[in-house]
Amino acid sequence: MLVCVDAAAEIGFCKSIFGAVELSRRSDSSGAVVHAVLGIGETMLMVHEESPHLASRAPQADGSSPVVTYVYVESVDRIIENAVGEGARVLMPAVDAPWGDRVGRVIDPSSHVWNVAARIHQKP
Repeated sequence: MLVCVDAAAEIGFCKSIFGAVELSRRSDSSGAVVHAVLGIGETMLMVHEESPHLASRAPQADGSSPVVTYVYVESVDRIIENAVGEGARVLMPAVDAPWGDRVGRVIDPSSHVWNVAARIHQKP
C-alpha cells in the first residue's frame, strides 16, 4: 500500500509509467482518495492518502523511504526515461546486475522509491 499526500497524482503516475489499471477507488466528500486498488500486470497495489486516524504517513522527498517497490517491466531504460519525464528523479541509473536483472532506481513525484527491473539472463 502506498500512502500519499496526493493519492490521485500517484495513481496518475502509476497509470502513465507502469500501465496500471484502476480496479477500484473510494473518495471522500472532498474528492480525496480514501482507498484505490491498481493492477500492474498480475500485481495489485493499493494507494491512499494520509489520514488522521492512521499512523502511516507519506515518505519524505529525500529518498530515505524504508520501503522500495521492486517492479518488473519490459524495458527498464524506457520506463526510467518516461518516469523522469513525469517528474521522477533517478536515484540509481540502470545497470546489468550480477543476479540477472537490469535494474535502476527512481523516486516518483510522491516520494515513493521504485526499483525498475527486467530479467536479462537466468542464473545457472
